[in-house]
Amino acid sequence: MPNPIIIANWKMNCTRAESLEIARAIAGYAGNHNIVVCPPFTVLFPLVQALKNLKLGGQDCSAHEKGAHTGEISASQLKDAGCSYVILGHSERRRNLNEQSELIREKATRALNSGLIPIICVGETAEEKKLGHTLEIIGEQLLSSVPAGANPGNAIIAYEPVWSIGTGVVPKDAEVAQAAEFIVRATKNIPIIYGGSVNGDNAADLLKIKNISGLLVGGASLNPKEFWKIVNSVNVTV
Repeated sequence: MPNPIIIANWKMNCTRAESLEIARAIAGYAGNHNIVVCPPFTVLFPLVQALKNLKLGGQDCSAHEKGAHTGEISASQLKDAGCSYVILGHSERRRNLNEQSELIREKATRALNSGLIPIICVGETAEEKKLGHTLEIIGEQLLSSVPAGANPGNAIIAYEPVWSIGTGVVPKDAEVAQAAEFIVRATKNIPIIYGGSVNGDNAADLLKIKNISGLLVGGASLNPKEFWKIVNSVNVTV
């Protein structure tokens, strides 16, 4: 991925007015940068107009195409709303909603069939890291989460160490590099992005790590000035 992709995951934050304010600020400095904003479902339509030079993504999608699935949203509905990407298997959903890798694979298949690029998240917990099981866990998640149709042109893998998300603690460069190399080999070169406590101070260094093609940004993406520092770090690495 010659132009690193920076993905903003707003999670369950922002009203319509707040979203538009942040989105307009981001759109104002986006330029030729490869930026994707993944807002709450409720503000997708308002942002379509505000993000003319950006791409949109969903934060999840159903494993079903349509039907009696109250509270869910399908991949085709996300596509119809203007999305190009969808985040799947985020650790918050794996942990808090008990989503299993097999379900994530079904969702990713739906995404691919609808013309969306799935961003499939994998990563180890603090306990798994402590026990030295990082690569084993990542391997299991990849094997069960990534559908057969995924390839370097239509999918992305996000390496997000669970213990790093929202903690301000980032793995050592060598640890990220080791995980990224493992994922590259396991998925036959599907692009890899890093996520977990990304900010304006560490973004450039993370993007310099071999096989890292972009960043998945959580809390820092809600602050336009901080997010600009992250986006601008691309200029240091390309």
